Amino acid sequence: MTPQELASLADLRRARDLIDRDYALPLDVPTMARRALMSPAHFSRRFRAAYGETPYSYLMTRRIERAMALLRSGMSVTDACMAVGSTSLGSFSSRFAEIVGESPSTYRRRQHDGVLAMPACVAKVRTRPARRPSRNEEANGVAAA
Repeated sequence: MTPQELASLADLRRARDLIDRDYALPLDVPTMARRALMSPAHFSRRFRAAYGETPYSYLMTRRIERAMALLRSGMSVTDACMAVGSTSLGSFSSRFAEIVGESPSTYRRRQHDGVLAMPACVAKVRTRPARRPSRNEEANGVAAA
């Protein structure tokens, strides 16, 4: 790996750390790209190549991951939606169902005793959401990114 490629990965990691830390703030691709010292288009291409998903998809996965923890603790769906930085309950619920495979209210009603008994570091890994391919992607044989 060349020194330029290593520097580029470090820049991308700074942007990913921004997303991980400030997921509840209104983040957009230009803001993330500035953190990585790249243009928005170049940043989006490099981020996807490095991490396998777009910056926005990564941000939404982090938000859903945090919302899952809040829902397990008993927070209402609306409050969890707002707490993770989503401004539209409908969009949040749609994305939650796309990533988790069930609606936020169904997820909240389920028993989570097993997760609550796990050490936090294990629970974080075991409950990490993964984007599921859409019906169109499955029908067309397209892999989810």
